[in-house]
Amino acid sequence: MQLKDADIEIKLLIDAIYLKYNYDFRDYSKASQKRRIEQGITALKCQTISELQSQVLHDPAVFTQLLQYLTIPVSEMFRDPSYFLSVREQVVPVLKTYPSLKIWVAGCSTGEEAYSLAILLHEEGLLERSIIYATDINPVSLEKAKKGVFPLERMALYADNYQAAGGKLSLEHYYTGAYGGALFDKGLAEKITFSDHSLATDSVFSETHFISCRNVVIYFNKALQGRAYHLFNESLCRRGFLGLGHKESLDFSTCSHLFEAVVKKDRLFRKL
Repeated sequence: MQLKDADIEIKLLIDAIYLKYNYDFRDYSKASQKRRIEQGITALKCQTISELQSQVLHDPAVFTQLLQYLTIPVSEMFRDPSYFLSVREQVVPVLKTYPSLKIWVAGCSTGEEAYSLAILLHEEGLLERSIIYATDINPVSLEKAKKGVFPLERMALYADNYQAAGGKLSLEHYYTGAYGGALFDKGLAEKITFSDHSLATDSVFSETHFISCRNVVIYFNKALQGRAYHLFNESLCRRGFLGLGHKESLDFSTCSHLFEAVVKKDRLFRKL
């Protein structure tokens, strides 16, 4: 099959998903999109993209399976520890000046980052006056996140990340072994509201003081990145904070003039 034909089939599949299920992947990075669809074809035992499209249109269960590849639900607690250390040292002192806080974790996947921030806020005496909104477009990931159960074999890595991020206790303090995994403290989950939200189609839902959206916009094209950054700017309160992933940047975006760098190496910014 010629590359041009494959591109046409991918576009038809993405358009079909949008029209049938209202999930908008039209402005995602084409290279990433192609790679994920190829993985989906293999996993779902289809011979062609057209065959996959037919199954997706006629069987919602197939679409749910494909969605796991289109969104790549991969996360890690205290991922990039220096980021969390910078949040603790540079963002938290300002957050302490507010009587109540709203935090938004956009693209929360299976919830590891939301629970990491909840632990950090707890240790800084802020969790009781905070609401953490954790959003994603993948309902399967959101259901996993709500349970707060993560693989026990990942805990050694997460504990190392936690300590490097300035953790004040032991990560074991926050979970118990249950359901074949590590069940995190319900007190953390009670402060997290998990909900469906798409950066491609949805609008601002609340004024927030800090937004953490990491390793998400890297999969968007420039137009969708710009939409997401403008959405964050609208959502943030005056002088609110924005955290991005290590491979993401506001440089050369249409929103670069709306933010200043707080810790550039950790991609922490503040609304001007």
